[in-house]
Amino acid sequence: MELILIWSLIGTFVLSVSAYAYLALRPRRVVLERLAHLPLPASFSTTGPSTAPMSPEALQAVRRKATRAPIDLGHAPETQKRLHHAGYRSGTALATFSMLRLTTLVGLPAAFWLGTLHLALLPAYRLLGVGFLFALGYALPMMALRILARRRQHRLRLSLPDALDLLVVCVEAGMGLNQAIVKVAEELARTHPEISQELVLVNLEIRAGRTRPEALRNLGERTGVDDIISLAAMLIQTDKFGTSIARSLRVHSDSLRTERIQRAEEAAAKTTIKLIFPLLLCIFPALLVVILGPAFLQLARIFGEMVTNTSK
Repeated sequence: MELILIWSLIGTFVLSVSAYAYLALRPRRVVLERLAHLPLPASFSTTGPSTAPMSPEALQAVRRKATRAPIDLGHAPETQKRLHHAGYRSGTALATFSMLRLTTLVGLPAAFWLGTLHLALLPAYRLLGVGFLFALGYALPMMALRILARRRQHRLRLSLPDALDLLVVCVEAGMGLNQAIVKVAEELARTHPEISQELVLVNLEIRAGRTRPEALRNLGERTGVDDIISLAAMLIQTDKFGTSIARSLRVHSDSLRTERIQRAEEAAAKTTIKLIFPLLLCIFPALLVVILGPAFLQLARIFGEMVTNTSK
């Protein structure tokens, strides 16, 4: 009876995951199927008529762009925002993460249940372990995603001063802001690939028809870094009021450096407080044993001799 119940649970899990994946990936497949029947533009066709079906190479290029195209995160769910902050912005990222979360949600308790069938455990302990692993399987993927997002945001925060310096140099050399963004993205492609990818996406959105304020606002929403959000807001205000971009960038760069110095000083001031816990838990007990250990042994020997003499 237990074997039938286990196999039914496994079959239900497999069917639910397959149905969820089909429903999650169905809209993108419909779009790609419609793109396959579109006629080739004149820029793609040189010999055939304009009503020829789209070539496999062009369809593959459109498919790659469609799966990596940025979306508007204004009304996106929190998980979608976290995925973008971590750098996973493909069309199947949310479905993949949901399937992974469902797998850990059901797989960990099922593995524990199957592994403890032949062990003499009380039903209460077994149910407690299943409940704990169920909660762990629900929270573990989100915790890992948050860690990945924080690491990427930290790398973006560290690479922002270099990008600002190059942006100031390019703008002061006579380039427009769009050309400067492209140039900075090219120069930072190897040293800071994360911020280079974000700047490339800004340029692609502008070329696709979005206004520069919208592209810059999307840059701040995609990254979730406060410094980049403030930079985007500053550039939007500069573009709106028509002030000097080079001067605004230089002032913002100086204020950003001052803020970084203040953060470093704050972290240094917190170090003494953070060192209290390792001192009390790790170093102080060892020092206590090393310093007072011989004294305790001597006292124990003296008291032992006193007890022996008293008994005699």
